[in-house]
Amino acid sequence: MNKNKFLNKQRERRVFHTRNRLRGDSDAPRMCVTRSHNNIYCQIIDDLSGKTLVAVGTQSKEVRENIGYGGNADAASKIGAAVAEKALAAGIKKVKFDRGANKYHGRLAALADAAREAGLEF
Repeated sequence: MNKNKFLNKQRERRVFHTRNRLRGDSDAPRMCVTRSHNNIYCQIIDDLSGKTLVAVGTQSKEVRENIGYGGNADAASKIGAAVAEKALAAGIKKVKFDRGANKYHGRLAALADAAREAGLEF
């Protein structure tokens, strides 16, 4: 088997394993984090209705001016605070943190810590 094909299968398996444990409902929707080399994005999703309730990323208009480079932990903490503010304004207090196939360290940990400090419960 091709090495890249094998690695992609492993990554898919980790994503499905994480997502199946974290089905989001109306009481505690799923907070999904996606990261690339240069940006980080966060969505709060209600899986029962299939709708995105809140979405913020480093390329969003409301936070783009405050963030110089979107691929570091500083930008991730600003995104975490911004998503927590929008979620609290929408009436969401509890979420389930979906890290996908990524390890919980670095930018993901910074985003989660900033969201917790801003008032979200995981």
